[in-house]
Amino acid sequence: MSIVSSLSPRAVAAPESGIVEVVNYARGREGLLPLWVGEGDLPTPDFISRAAMDALAAGETFYTWQRGIPELRQALSDYYTRHFGIRLPVEHFYVTGSGMQAIQIAVQALTSPDDELVYLSPSWPNIAAALEISGARSVGVELQFEGGKWVVDLDRIETAITPKTKGIFINTPSNPTGWTATKQDLRDILALARRHDLWIMADEIYARYYFAGGRAPSFLDVMEPDDKIIFVNSFSKNWSMTGWRVGWIVAPPEMGQVLENLIQYSTSGVAQFMQKGAVAALDQGDDFVAANIAKAARSRDILCDALIATNRVETLKPDGAIYAFLKIDGVADSRKAALDIVDKTGVGLAPGTAFGRGGELFLRACFLRDPTQVATAAERLCDYILKL
Repeated sequence: MSIVSSLSPRAVAAPESGIVEVVNYARGREGLLPLWVGEGDLPTPDFISRAAMDALAAGETFYTWQRGIPELRQALSDYYTRHFGIRLPVEHFYVTGSGMQAIQIAVQALTSPDDELVYLSPSWPNIAAALEISGARSVGVELQFEGGKWVVDLDRIETAITPKTKGIFINTPSNPTGWTATKQDLRDILALARRHDLWIMADEIYARYYFAGGRAPSFLDVMEPDDKIIFVNSFSKNWSMTGWRVGWIVAPPEMGQVLENLIQYSTSGVAQFMQKGAVAALDQGDDFVAANIAKAARSRDILCDALIATNRVETLKPDGAIYAFLKIDGVADSRKAALDIVDKTGVGLAPGTAFGRGGELFLRACFLRDPTQVATAAERLCDYILKL
């Protein structure tokens, strides 16, 4: 018996990331323009890093609150008051070791082995993988692609619900499609969840990246206090903190001890000095986030305008998030195309095959980068596309 065959079948079955495959293929190449992963091109701003360094120098290196330090939970409460117009007491907030861990903990809290969770596809692949590794089953429901725009079909969601379904995962604005739910979409999804007594796991990490202005519609706008909704989020995208691995959960206070226990038995909490950096991000970072959003909007326009002008790319400018999801004439295998594009153009894109059903013919480009770099990437991609 081989070493691998003696491991847990669920662990062995965990899929390789189709995004990471392309990154590893081309990482470190000279002149590379990396639009493949979901992060910006700026390092964490100094006011955040300095707060963490000061806390580290002050000796804040001991075990700390499992649910998050009081200052950070209060800062999260204040943040939601400013940007979501809702006052949630600190008992609703739980600090996690990344948005990914927030999802893992939510999955553990909501599902048991053989339970099902419905999600919208194409989707960031980690939600389906987190479910399958936990022993639950991921059930993808495809968004409809119509005239370059993505649309949700409530009937398809309802058809996918079975007696084993425990909840619905909704990521809006969406990675990778940019689909952004309207308030009416959210009301309809919430009514469906209520009708079937299901949880909603709401991933609103890109809520601030909403190009109509303000922030995207949220379940917080339409829910009642007793609705079964758990929110997962991260510091990664807004404040250029992808490498920090700090996230949070918003959940009913009644779940507090359960969530604390799950945090205890996974990481035993997030380092206190890192949480002090997160406090600074929330308290002092509104201008930085606004600048990031403005940069994303400008780069979105540069990239999408150029690609659409080729008349060989089917897409529309996304309403939200930080990605263009591109359907290019002549591309039948997006994995093969992503490898070919990075070889011939030096532009790194993520293959749509990494995002599940409905994404096979697409490529994803992250445009949260300097507009000048994005313009260069667009020029290279257009040249490639016109030669197909």
